[in-house]
Amino acid sequence: MSSEAPNTPAERLAALRNAMHEHGIDAWWLPSSDPHNSEYLPEHWAGRAWLSGFDGSVGTLVVTRHAAGVWVDSRYWVQAEAQLAGTGIELMKLHPGQSDAPMQWLAEQLDSGATLGFDADVVALASARRLEEALSPSGIRLRGDLDLLDTIWPNRPSLPEAPIYAHDRAYLDESRGERLARIRETMAEHEADWHPISTLDDIAWLTQLRGDDVDFNPVFLAHLLIGRQTATLFVAPGKLDDELTAALADDGIAVADYADWHHRLGELTTESRILLDPAKLTLGTREALPDGATLVEAFQPSTLAKGRKSDADLAQVRHAMEEDGAALCNFFAWLEAALERGETVTELTVDEELTAARARRPGFVSRSFSTIAAFNANGALPHYHATPEAHATIEGDGLLLIDSGGQYPGGTTDITRVVPVGRISDAHRKDYTLVLKGTIALSRAHFPRGIPSAQLDPIARAPLWTSGRDYGHGTGHGVGYFLNVHEGPQVIAWHAPVAPHTAMQPGMITSIEPGVYRPGQWGIRIENLVANRPAAESEFGDFLRFETLTLCPIDTRCIEPSLLDDSEIDWLDAYHAEVRERLAPKLEGDALAWLEKRTQPLERG
Repeated sequence: MSSEAPNTPAERLAALRNAMHEHGIDAWWLPSSDPHNSEYLPEHWAGRAWLSGFDGSVGTLVVTRHAAGVWVDSRYWVQAEAQLAGTGIELMKLHPGQSDAPMQWLAEQLDSGATLGFDADVVALASARRLEEALSPSGIRLRGDLDLLDTIWPNRPSLPEAPIYAHDRAYLDESRGERLARIRETMAEHEADWHPISTLDDIAWLTQLRGDDVDFNPVFLAHLLIGRQTATLFVAPGKLDDELTAALADDGIAVADYADWHHRLGELTTESRILLDPAKLTLGTREALPDGATLVEAFQPSTLAKGRKSDADLAQVRHAMEEDGAALCNFFAWLEAALERGETVTELTVDEELTAARARRPGFVSRSFSTIAAFNANGALPHYHATPEAHATIEGDGLLLIDSGGQYPGGTTDITRVVPVGRISDAHRKDYTLVLKGTIALSRAHFPRGIPSAQLDPIARAPLWTSGRDYGHGTGHGVGYFLNVHEGPQVIAWHAPVAPHTAMQPGMITSIEPGVYRPGQWGIRIENLVANRPAAESEFGDFLRFETLTLCPIDTRCIEPSLLDDSEIDWLDAYHAEVRERLAPKLEGDALAWLEKRTQPLERG
């Protein structure tokens, strides 16, 4: 590599190819991942963004000696096309159900005997197996013992060092010991001696600790090894104070150095039975385990346990939603008044003012993701992010889409609303109302307990499909409890795998967020969070329903009432009545007046 640091994606791509040549590697696989299979990454592992220039949260970069591509789904096509321009890296459009497309491309690009390299510490075991299945028939070898980024990335960011803190006991209804006991019950069912965990939200939930190592998600870098009688938390020295270390010890959790993870796994006996989830642990972790140990592969039990919120959890979430809803009312009252006064309001201003409104509410910790404030054509980009260099001013006529959320000790929020600016068209109203029909349809659905979550997707899409409309993203994702805004196991998307662990169970919190996106024109998405609650028991089984948790008016100025039937209007009026009843005591002045105005019954067409 030249002594000059590579400063552009094209230069970084050239540096990577030089390193590939030096190590006899014909292609390099770089996913958006880290040793914890995280969605949001510490900068140290954001290599795909650093190398390619595409900084969306999801994408896979594959580089051969003569070609390179980034595979992304439809949420990122416009963004990736712009950011990859001139880099020598091609946008590769990923369609639903085509997750193996980059593997198939590699099989076509590489000759028999070629070597595909990757860092085994950031590739899930399940993904590595799919690579092997896709490429070995073509005679392509896999090599995972190198991290080439370390050889070409000068001043690579170090690992975060933020301190770890306890999740306040006031927001918890069980102890660490009780949560560990629940996991050990599953281990006993599998006759497992050990259970390694690397996913950060599972570790935070089990240990009842929180951190600040990943933007927007209150988690910390760690691994956890649970035995039948013991447990060890692997964190960097200095992140835990003496009081927390002692508290963990009292609950049977020892503390070890984060860097000792692989070494400690290698010390397990060959007679050990080890429970692991191939989708949750990396190939590097698997390779650290003793060769003779018995692997018991199953879905990670803490993920389902974490996903099912208790009644006490949900009571806290309802309170967090009230605080969040009050913040939103204050913000929207300000926004309407500022626009009426002719003040300059940009997409960046929206983020600043909305975050400030949340920060004034009791318990607010941080945003739960980077706010999406998108006006007109920018709203057609589902994961749009305004920057100081590229953003719109909110002026003229059109639609403003705002997708935002907050972290509170008693819950995590995620909400999308669309508001009119100036005059809007009949086409705007039709799109908006059809999206609303989808939100209402799924929100009031009843369904059998245990139904695979993916199978609920058509309920929300039916009003849009009937009119020839659709959207490229899923309809719903799980949401954590003062944890990640995206969590499993449930996901409402027709193209998601149907598996037993995706079954809908009581207590799960999920988003409902259908949309319509017209490139170059506008985007519409209406999102609430809902909780699975008991609905009925009969000779046909147990049934669940959704309780809508999010509290914020849905802007009726964008609705074409003639497209809604009486039952849909009844649902909307009832929702607004509840929003008004629960938020009014927390508001005063302009915000209270705004709430009263925006929650009036809809005039029927």
